[in-house]
Amino acid sequence: MTATDPALTALSQGWCALSLLHGRIEAHIERALQAGHDLSVREYSLLEVLSRQHDGDGGHLQMKQVADAVVLSQSATTRLVTRLEDRGLLERYLCPTDRRGIYTNVTAAGLELLDEARPTNDAALREALDEAAGNPDLAPLVRVVETLRTPVPA
Repeated sequence: MTATDPALTALSQGWCALSLLHGRIEAHIERALQAGHDLSVREYSLLEVLSRQHDGDGGHLQMKQVADAVVLSQSATTRLVTRLEDRGLLERYLCPTDRRGIYTNVTAAGLELLDEARPTNDAALREALDEAAGNPDLAPLVRVVETLRTPVPA
């Protein structure tokens, strides 16, 4: 195969369309969350991921797992956690069984903000998908997104 191979060109075009859809959705949600709740998409995602932790086996996430879930490097995730901790939305504590481990929990204020922001996030997502559905290049991807039913990790 060469760089001008039609299969590679089609693959590249598909990737560009997916990237465009993601960028448009993320930008739309970002504006809505910032305006309504003073939250970024990454901050919202972090609160969402951490809110699903529980006290059972495997219920608390290590920073690497959190970083993977919010698609950031560990250092960027640590900076994000620090920002939200400074705002009183998260708190860190040492793992009771392994003093080297540090866990992060969402505070009551963080859960309240997340509950307030969730409808904004969902509405902005719906608006962004509806807008993208009008673009013939993005409409097939929108249909795929609308039919996905991926389980949410614990």
